[in-house]
Parts: sequence; structure tokens; C-alpha cells
Amino acid sequence: MKKKTIAHAVAVVVGGFAAAGASASGFQLLEQNASGLGNAYAGSAAVAEDASTIYFNPAGMTKLQNYELSVGFNGISPSYKFQNGNSNTGLLTSTGNGGDAGSLAWLPNGYASARLVDNLYFGLGLGAPFGLKTEYDEPWIGGAQSQMFEIKTYNVNPSLAYKINDKVSVGVGLNWQKIDVDYQRIAGVGPTPIAPGVTVPLQSFTAKLKADDTAWGWNVGALFDVSPTTRVGVSYRSQIKYTIEGNLSVSGPSAAVASSLSSGARADVKLPDTFIVSVTQRLDDRWTMMGDLSYTGWSSIPKVDIVRTSGAQSGTVAQTLDTNFRDTWRVALGATYKYDDAWSFKYGVAYDQSPVKNAESRLTSLPDNDRVWLSVGAQYRFAKASRVDLGLSYLFIRDANIHNDQSAQGRGVVDGSYSGNVLVFGAQYSQAF
Repeated sequence: MKKKTIAHAVAVVVGGFAAAGASASGFQLLEQNASGLGNAYAGSAAVAEDASTIYFNPAGMTKLQNYELSVGFNGISPSYKFQNGNSNTGLLTSTGNGGDAGSLAWLPNGYASARLVDNLYFGLGLGAPFGLKTEYDEPWIGGAQSQMFEIKTYNVNPSLAYKINDKVSVGVGLNWQKIDVDYQRIAGVGPTPIAPGVTVPLQSFTAKLKADDTAWGWNVGALFDVSPTTRVGVSYRSQIKYTIEGNLSVSGPSAAVASSLSSGARADVKLPDTFIVSVTQRLDDRWTMMGDLSYTGWSSIPKVDIVRTSGAQSGTVAQTLDTNFRDTWRVALGATYKYDDAWSFKYGVAYDQSPVKNAESRLTSLPDNDRVWLSVGAQYRFAKASRVDLGLSYLFIRDANIHNDQSAQGRGVVDGSYSGNVLVFGAQYSQAF
């Protein structure tokens, strides 16, 4: 009966994934649980307080009970507001700052772990490690570069953990991941000669790319009990390489022109690897401190070529997204205060680097910059084996200048600055059996 309960809860969670505005730098999503949110995810690879350790460090399952279940969600509300400087739309006529490109999204997650035999544990995690959605209101001066851009991922993570001795545990996992991409922008076509002496003037069309793929990756981790009060965790998640395939559809005032520009499309994308070193230190019966240092290899995405795969222009590049990403670091510090046997309170702060190098390589689809996290949370234990976590984080995003010049490709220059922030709130229920 216990196993059936766990399996049913996991099945419910996997059906509910939604796209989310990126909360960590780039389009990474750290919100794989709510229990770590209040600590700004400090100590993520060492805490191992519930089944969500499957994502951050599978070795942490050896610190859990025979059966454990964690299900939860995070609400992510980003805001990106553009202020025009000296933008130039080129041949297309467009104005406006596009309103707020961010919107509220929901990110569910679910985990279950079980002790198979002495010292050997199995776990299954369901989450979404990467996600992004930016969508501008009309009128928007940068519509030729991006009107809407959305990335969704779905990750299924079966894992094993083994307790070598009282001080060392190791873990390994496989990751089956699916990615969906939706991209929309305005495309200017023309002037187009249709007969001797007859030319159709420049016209605005809408270009939409919809594509997806599935791929495999892996993750490993280790946990070290250095002393009765000190624990160190390390974990690594591999790159995942996709060949995203789908359709590039064009619509507009001329059906013939739109049809000639529509085609199949593909793009090669290698999502970055991540490495985490975490530590937790119990100071006394009430206070525990924790820290995190993490690396994300964003340079795996120097650019994205969208290549036509059908039609008269098959094999040609329809568009290149010049991301020019750099690798990034994140540092986080947190503390948990045990008020009594029922209540604990969590605090955290973090600094998160952006993979965007400068104003020239900043995309309207990803107006990202360095950010600072301020987090608080609370945990309430109904009993020794069941608890609820609540978390809240506010992310201050540094104002981001942009000067993205795509005038040579007919998409104009977007010049100005973005102001942004992200509010994240989450809840999670955990149960041991």
C-alpha cells in the first residue's frame, strides 16, 4: 500500500509541469523543491532532509527513512521592463516598450525514495531544470528580434544511492529529459517584384518556430560526514545535447509568400553541466549554518543556428541566435533556526552570475543579468515523519543595458535598458513511512 501511494503521487505530479520564467541566471531553474527555497538553496547538496535530495545529490537518500515522499510547487513571477534608448527598427515601423515581458508561472516537482536493502536506496525525481518565457505586449519596438520566446523542459531522474560506511555515501542517476521550444517574431519581407514594373512594398509577416526533442544525461554525487556536526556534499549533472526539430511557419498578408518561407527546421543545443559543493554545520541544538558554491557551464551555448530542413532553402540557416554565453558561478549562504520540535525557520542569501557577457550579446528573449537572492522560509512538523515547508525569495536583478544590433539581418537595433526582479514562493509536503 505504501508503494502504491508513492507511485500514485508521483504520477499526479508528472502530469502538471508548466513553463516558468527563469529564476536562476540564464534560464536555469533551481526551484526543484520548496524546502531549500528559504535558505536560497544554500547547502543544497549536503542537507538531505527529504526526498528532493534526489535532484541535488542522490547520495543524500542514505540519510532518509525506508520510504519517503516529497511533492510541492513553486510559483515564479519574473518582471522584465524595457526602457528605450536609441533603438532603430530598420525598414519595419514599430514603436513601444512592450510592457512587462515576464508573467507568473507554476513549477511542480515530486520525489520518492525507498530503501531496497541495507545501505542501497532507489529514488525517482520529477522536475524541470530549465525553463524560460518572455512575451512582449504590443506595441513593441523589438518585435523583429523577439515577440515571444519559451523553453520548457521535463526531467525524469531515476537514481541509486549506496552507503559505503557511516561517513561516506555515493549516488548516481540517469536523466531522461524533454525540451519544447516556441519562438515568435516579426519578419519583414520585400519589397518584392511580382511582375515587370510591379513591386509589392515591404510587408510584415509573423514567423513562428515550434520544435522539440528528447535526450539522456546523468548525474552523480557524494556525501561526507566529516564530523558529527559537519557534512559536505558534492554533485555533478552532465550536459544534455539536443537536436531540436520542428516547423518554422510564416503567416502574413500574402499566402504565397508565407508558404514559400515556411519549412521544417532544426537546431542543435547543448544544455550546460552543473557542479555543486555544499556544506552544513550544526552550531548547537537550534542553529545550523549552510553554504553553497555552484558552477554552470553556460559556454556550451555559444550560438544557436536555426537551420531549414525542407523546401527550396533546405540546409540554409534561417536565423542565428548569438547567445555568446559565459560560464557562471553562484554562491549562497543560509541558516536554519529550530524554534521547537514543531517549527523551524530558514534564512538565505545568494549571488548569482548571469551568462550574458555584455549589452551587445544580450537578447530581447533573455534580458538577463546578475542577481541577488534574499530568502526566508518556515517548516512545520505535524509529527516526526510528516512536515510542510513554505519558502519565499525575492531576486534583485541588476539593471541590464542592451545594444543588440541585428540591422544587417533586417531586424534592427534594440538599444536601451531593462529593469527586472523575480518573486518566488513555494510549498512542499514531505512524508516518511
